Amino acid sequence: MSDADIMGDFPADMPVDLTNCDREPIAIPGLIQPFGFLVAFTSDWMVSRASDNVGDFIGLSPAAMLGKPVSAIFADEAIHTIRNRMTMLRGADAIERMFGLELVGGRGRFDVAVHFAGDIVILEAEPACGDDVEASTLVRGMMARLTQADGLKAFLREGARQVRALTGFDRVMVYRFDRDGAGEVIAEAVRPGIDSFLGLNYPASDIPRQARALYVRNIFRIIADVEASPVPIVPTLDPRGRPLDLSLAVLRAVSPIHIEYLRNMGVQASLSISIVVDGALWGLFACHHYAPRLPGIGHRSAAELFGQMFSMMLESRERREVADYERRARAVADRLMAAVAQDAGVLTDAVWLGEMIADTIPSDGVGVFLDGRLSLSGLTPDRQQFEALVTALNQVAGSAVFATDHLASVLPEAAAYADRAAGLVAIPLSRSPRDYVVLFRSERLRSVRWAGNPEKPIEPGPNGMRLTPRKSFEEWSQLVKGKALPFTPAELRVAETLRTALLEVVLRLSDSASHDRRRAQEQQELLIAELNHRVRNILSLIRGLISQTRSTAVTAESFVQTLEDRIQALARAHDQITSDRWGPARLIDLIETEAGAFLGEKRERVRLSGPNVLIEAAAFTTMALVFHELLTNAAKYGALSDSGAVAIDWKVDRDGSLLIDWSEEGGPAVQAPTRRGFGSTIIERSIPFDLGGTAEIRYRLSGVEAHFCVPSRHVARVLATPGKRSAPPVPPIEAVQGALAGKDVLLVEDSMIIALDGEDALRALGARSVLTAATVARALEILEGAVSPGFALLDFNLGIETSLAVADALRARGTPFLFATGYGDQLDVPERLADVPVVRKPYGTDALARAIAPMATVAPAQPAA
Repeated sequence: MSDADIMGDFPADMPVDLTNCDREPIAIPGLIQPFGFLVAFTSDWMVSRASDNVGDFIGLSPAAMLGKPVSAIFADEAIHTIRNRMTMLRGADAIERMFGLELVGGRGRFDVAVHFAGDIVILEAEPACGDDVEASTLVRGMMARLTQADGLKAFLREGARQVRALTGFDRVMVYRFDRDGAGEVIAEAVRPGIDSFLGLNYPASDIPRQARALYVRNIFRIIADVEASPVPIVPTLDPRGRPLDLSLAVLRAVSPIHIEYLRNMGVQASLSISIVVDGALWGLFACHHYAPRLPGIGHRSAAELFGQMFSMMLESRERREVADYERRARAVADRLMAAVAQDAGVLTDAVWLGEMIADTIPSDGVGVFLDGRLSLSGLTPDRQQFEALVTALNQVAGSAVFATDHLASVLPEAAAYADRAAGLVAIPLSRSPRDYVVLFRSERLRSVRWAGNPEKPIEPGPNGMRLTPRKSFEEWSQLVKGKALPFTPAELRVAETLRTALLEVVLRLSDSASHDRRRAQEQQELLIAELNHRVRNILSLIRGLISQTRSTAVTAESFVQTLEDRIQALARAHDQITSDRWGPARLIDLIETEAGAFLGEKRERVRLSGPNVLIEAAAFTTMALVFHELLTNAAKYGALSDSGAVAIDWKVDRDGSLLIDWSEEGGPAVQAPTRRGFGSTIIERSIPFDLGGTAEIRYRLSGVEAHFCVPSRHVARVLATPGKRSAPPVPPIEAVQGALAGKDVLLVEDSMIIALDGEDALRALGARSVLTAATVARALEILEGAVSPGFALLDFNLGIETSLAVADALRARGTPFLFATGYGDQLDVPERLADVPVVRKPYGTDALARAIAPMATVAPAQPAA
């Protein structure tokens, strides 16, 4: 068996201890096989050693040769040939061969091999057998047959057939090593009637570390007859006490342990050819014969050359397969990067990742741990087990890809879920604490056919407490559990490629997120600055309104009412322009809103005519104040105070400016005011001063007329669709003045100042008492108290909470209520409460009355079932 060809197969002078190769070894004296002889000489061509059987071949004893010049022993022609071939030696392990060389006159011809062992030249010779095979020609034909093999399995099987045909051995096996050092017979060619070893496994303990190193250096090895007595080298040690290094010698004998190993198998002759791929021992051609056998040196040279060519072809095939595989993997990595770059969310989708990677690194399940989020797909540990695994990976895995086919060896508790995840490859995506994409492989239950018990205990042998040769080579089966199919080097390289690709995407996303955060922060700072600017402008405007209203007010009541009306006008204008994110708003809506706020049913006497014009937000509040004052004056002193009417017409001229005409008729006789009030000032000066337009006011006996020009820069656009009037007017305020008469009212408001104004407005509408609450908890306490409110006004947003719980409680009791808000149309009321009226802040008595008006004509809601 192939392991038999390795077991104890060291240079005869190499220290050997098969039980523990790291222990202090025992030196074995130099021995060679007797089918040839050996002569060693120094760099000055003086014979320093010879094998004890040299006289059997050339008639000279070692004693007669030692210390003599080589020229006194070998023929001049032979020395000349040897010298020439020695000049061709290149490299530390080079060997040159010569065929049919007459070393000593009258002693026949020899096939000779020569090589260096340090500064010593070693010459090996055996009688020429007339084997004049042309190795290159023979091997060329063998290679041609190999190239026709389709697939690796056929390639290996054909290699075994070619070696058997060349050497004539009874059995030829292709023996492959795994990463742990154990091996398996993966191809075989045998003489009929001989048992097959195909599929048998041999443990790593059968293959000593020294033998592996030796079989890379010396790829050809033959044992012609296990019964032949080895021949010693004379002298055994040099003057410095060292044996001769026979690592590259073809004649090198083997240890008694190896001979006993072969005898136990019934093998009489053995030959092995190393298969070296990428400088490492991939496997062996292991040959057995059940009788002594020594192929001629020509056939042996051809076999050695075939082994070298076979190794190169195998390496080429594997590299081609790996290159194709890695090319496909790179394409997957490119698609992966492109997909993640477009949608970072797919990176946490374990199902998607598993499908993407499955063609490159086969796995049974995928786990993703990214930014504290966890995703699993396929056969994997559960969430708790996976989190524990990530913790363990952070302790044992570096920044590179980590792989194992035996997870329980890293995390003992993983043995509990080996049926789902016995092995893994972890691809880190960040620095510690790391994020991972983990590919799992489930347990591969398989029966390993060992050639004898791999756990055989150490027994005393002829050479002491050492591993004795196996005496039984019958198949010994073992069920391997808890391990997965190992990840190949190519798969690990692909995993590293994926790691680089995913890490690049993650870093790019991180940079993008950082950029977005910076941008959001800048936008937030800009927003805060803009908000601060607008608030200051509004405060300044209100301060001016207060100051100017106070200077024209006759009584405190008229001051409060006028100021409230003007602030409400501003609020309504802001509601309209903020409903579309501070965008342009319709002129007709501005006029309709102001008319509806003050005129009630009289608003039907305001005739509107003109295109559907959108006014820029910056001009909207100014025009709202102008129309507010015009309508207020008309309602108090002008056409609308009597039975008259107002016509408001507008158009857009050629340069895009907005022209507005105001005309009153049918009212009391009009006279020009004797003094200029703040309202008149707003009408006459706001548009020229704030908007850069013009304003003309004419006080005719039949009614006030006005003409305004708003520059085109304040006109956003003219819509093709005509402007329509808004909803029909609400009932007059007088109709709801007593809507709350005799009722206890609940007011939920978290601002004390607004709550005080709210209390005044509710009492003005007839409320008997107002129960105020700043929080939801307090409001619910009031509802459970002795006083049962008959109406409620709820501020929708209360700091970090909303008043929805209070609204639900009121709805369950059948108590009518309103929402109040400063968010305008952006208020997000749940569907179940979508019918609840909403009053916008700031609200006064009139605004609150108009909000209550529709409810005054509707029966109270019934309690929920």
